[in-house]
Amino acid sequence: MKILIIEDEDSLREIMSRSLEKQLYIVESAADYQSAMDKICDYDYDCIILDIMLPGGSGLSLLEELKKMRKRDSVIIVSAKDSIEDKVKGLDLGADDYLTKPFHLAELNARIKSVIRRKQQEGEMNITLSNITVYPDRHAVYVDDAELVLNRKEFDLLYYFITNPGRLISKVALVESVWGDYIDQADSFDFIYSQVKNLRKKLKTAGGIPEIKAVYGFGYKMTDEE
Repeated sequence: MKILIIEDEDSLREIMSRSLEKQLYIVESAADYQSAMDKICDYDYDCIILDIMLPGGSGLSLLEELKKMRKRDSVIIVSAKDSIEDKVKGLDLGADDYLTKPFHLAELNARIKSVIRRKQQEGEMNITLSNITVYPDRHAVYVDDAELVLNRKEFDLLYYFITNPGRLISKVALVESVWGDYIDQADSFDFIYSQVKNLRKKLKTAGGIPEIKAVYGFGYKMTDEE
């Protein structure tokens, strides 16, 4: 699952990033209004952690832009401003929750899980395509009723594919979505190729109906159609 942290305080942004990575989230970050705007325009996130006071603009303005784009990313506002007016305005603009600084990381993690759960399938945290079901909160995958064991990157790839069924996904978009800001960890597309190959083999062996199809010269798409 992919999280975007929009926070201008370097130390807090780094602490939140490390904490959420330990919870097996893919984490990206932005330190100012414009870089945050670029990211929310280009990508979808399971949850956005949003500070109100940002260099170059307001977090509330970002919320307004999300609303205009009809994005469904869950949003948790984190701010040192504990005013009723800010809370009401943020929630009216579409924020899912409001957390006042300072806060405990355990509380932030609990709030993230809560807002994501509410957004997905009326509170049931699973995603199904044909006979494959993914449970993001516990990193579990089932084909029919049998659990399929995947490594971390295979799971991240499957999660991305199953939340974008039928969509043609470029290799660049796939690498950025699975590695987040740490794209340099993938020296080339060879590693992605090998991970997708292993995932396809495991799904086929387990009897999975949806198939990850390679589109020559571009990337991949997952479909359950013949």
